Amino acid sequence: QVQVVESGGGLVQSGGSLRLSCTASGSPGDITAMRWYRQPPGKEREFLAVITNSGRITYEDSLKSRITISRDNAKNTVYLQMNMLQPEDTAVYYCRAQIGTNYYWGQGTQVTVSS
Repeated sequence: QVQVVESGGGLVQSGGSLRLSCTASGSPGDITAMRWYRQPPGKEREFLAVITNSGRITYEDSLKSRITISRDNAKNTVYLQMNMLQPEDTAVYYCRAQIGTNYYWGQGTQVTVSS
């Protein structure tokens, strides 16, 4: 029943910003953690950020100056604010909800950064 849906991607110019959203629906219960990943074409999927049910946040080191993860528990939604975007940030961005020991992937949202 749990569904994870990302939104907010699109085309943005170099130096611009985007705010991605991820919502877990279908009676997700108490969400343990929400994680953001991205996968550029032809490359491996990489971890970006996580926020736990206690509010603890961890970022991938190379991106921590440009991204901010936050949550709205009432909406079962997590956000990823991305600033100073560069063409190398072009990727499909995925959200993964953790509920206990169960994990649910979203379908991803495309982010394309042009110069």
